[in-house]
Order: sequence, then C-alpha cells, then structure tokens
Amino acid sequence: MGSLFSQVHEATIRVLTRNGCEVVVVPGQWCCGALNLHAGERTIAANMARANVAAFGAAPLDAIVVNSAGCGAVMKEYGELLAGDPAAHELSLLTRDVTEFLAALGLRPGLGPLRTTVTYQDACHLAHGQDVRAQPRMLIEQIPGIQFVELAHADRCCGAAGVYSLTHPHLSSQILAEKLDAVVESGAQVVATTNPGCSMQLLAGLAERGLGTRVCHVVELLDESYAAGA
Repeated sequence: MGSLFSQVHEATIRVLTRNGCEVVVVPGQWCCGALNLHAGERTIAANMARANVAAFGAAPLDAIVVNSAGCGAVMKEYGELLAGDPAAHELSLLTRDVTEFLAALGLRPGLGPLRTTVTYQDACHLAHGQDVRAQPRMLIEQIPGIQFVELAHADRCCGAAGVYSLTHPHLSSQILAEKLDAVVESGAQVVATTNPGCSMQLLAGLAERGLGTRVCHVVELLDESYAAGA
C-alpha cells in the first residue's frame, strides 16, 4: 500500500487529524499477510500476524484504522488465525476500516465543494468481508457539490480478488469488462473505492479503454474537500 498508494496514507492522516484524532504510525508493523492467505500460505501469514500483534500491542491505542479493505478484513480475523492468543483477539476488536471509523466518529465541519460526479465500487473485502457498505457512501454524499451516482451491481467483484487477477487473468479480465461497462454507463467522472487491488484493476482497465475516469480512495475525496473548504 505504501509503495504504490502513499498518497492515500497521507490523505488518511490529514483527514483523521482534521477530525480530532491523534494519529500514531506504529513502528515495527509489517504486511498483514492477506496475499499470503489468498495464496494458501497460512503459516507465513500467521508469522506476519504475530509480528503485527507484537507491534500494535506495544502502543496504547483506541482504534487501529486501516485504509485497505483487504488488510482490514484479515486483521479483523487475527483472533481466528492466531486462535488462543488474547492479544490477537484484542487487535481484531480494535481494527476499523477508515470509512467505518469516520462514519461512526462523525465528520467535523469544514468540507468544501467538489464539482464532480462520483460513483462507488464496493471492495469485496469491505462489503462482503466486513459488512461495511453504507458508510463509504454516506461519507461521499456529505461532500458539498458532489453528485453521487450508484454503480450498477456495485458489490460485484471487479476481478482483482486478491491474487485472482494473476492466477486467472482471462477470467479476471472478463469480470473487469462488465465492471468497466457499468462505470461508463454511470457517467461518473470519478470512481471511488477502498482497496488498492480494486484501484489497480480499475486503473488498468480504464487506461486500456482510453477512458479518463479517475479512480481514487474515498478518503482522498474527503481530504480534497477539506482542502477546498480551508
């Protein structure tokens, strides 16, 4: 996430800070192990989880806020992956997707207008894995000036699906084609989502079709809106 989407991390910190949160970047944290679990490497994923449990357990935290739906889904399951470890169970209970956290917290005033049409693609790991569906939409719709358009079959997979796009590229591209058709049909200028895998899949497909539709994280829109209102 940090290598390809560092701007999402930066936007997340700004938005959380703007909403009264003290943000601590915990040292020693490592990959959550999601891709290893997708590939069947459960032992390696468990070792990664242990490293994160040790890192986050050393800091007094009220919540662990995650801006990658795939990471958040796995971290919420650390209690099962490391069954019998009370610290892993506690980490799972503290983990929140950033949209879930902000919706519960409530956005502070100061959002400025963004004159654009936005649709939202449900990340499977957020909608199906964490049952977080309404919150991202609610946040987007609070931004002044945005016209929100619901995407047809928004909670259907875009074809990224962890490592599926690498192991089954032909089927993945067929699934992506349906998603891109829906994006075009929506007429949206921006597709917001909450997972780096979805973002990369959509960006690649839109570029291949020569479409200028922007792909971004929900928290990036909030960050831009707060900047516009400053």
